Amino acid sequence: MSEAPVLQTGYPHVAVITGADSGIGKATAVAMAERGFDVGITFHTDQAGAERTAEEVRAHGRGCAIRGHDLTDPVPASAVVDELADELGGLGVLVNNAGAASRRPVLETDYQQWRSILAVNLDGPFLCSQRAARRMAEQGTGGRIVNVTSVHEEYPRVGAAPYCAAKGGLRLLTRVLALELATYGITVNSVAPGEIATPMTGQEDQPPQPGSRPGYPLGRPGHAREVAAAIAFLASPSASYVTGATLFVDGALGLMGPQAASALTSAGWRNG
Repeated sequence: MSEAPVLQTGYPHVAVITGADSGIGKATAVAMAERGFDVGITFHTDQAGAERTAEEVRAHGRGCAIRGHDLTDPVPASAVVDELADELGGLGVLVNNAGAASRRPVLETDYQQWRSILAVNLDGPFLCSQRAARRMAEQGTGGRIVNVTSVHEEYPRVGAAPYCAAKGGLRLLTRVLALELATYGITVNSVAPGEIATPMTGQEDQPPQPGSRPGYPLGRPGHAREVAAAIAFLASPSASYVTGATLFVDGALGLMGPQAASALTSAGWRNG
């Protein structure tokens, strides 16, 4: 497979990606390295996974720095954005990828569980984006912020109230940031994945099996690399006139209704 072309930018070829020890974050770190970026990555508990990601980044001849952080305590955790930028020599791209899921009915969700999910999925991206934007504005070279949301920024799911609320909030935060940061040459967009074959969805980082999801239009979950390619596009000069947008990478799952599509056990719906 040929490597992706290195696209020239006016901002530093440095990308910080949160939650890059596996899944979408790992795939994005490698995609950015292929495009000529040094990469700062964060992890919560899986340091070994972060080290493996760093090995792949360095295999492409790029620099890599690692920090652990816990976004359930987002104020101190967000400091890693500046730490990684200082170590790597600037900041051109921030990808807010780290996330946490919830699977509990509203009536059984206590306030601490609610706050924990919102801290990781909404408070953390707000604080990390704020730090990144301040640095990018000071540099005067513009930049890119990409927030990884979910199809659930748009569509609800039973048992996921805090997760859906956080992703919906991140969608609108993305749009406000796009308006406010445009004057600094900073674009802000979100990527909304459907079901992706990653550890977060209880799967391994491996190619999804065709036909394994009869209720999905493409018949399978997505691959982390497919989401990473969309993130890399939004982080590139090619997307210089795209801001405040959500790019759904869901194999048309949203057209079916994610909750209903996941419950279908046959592809009979295709017959009309």
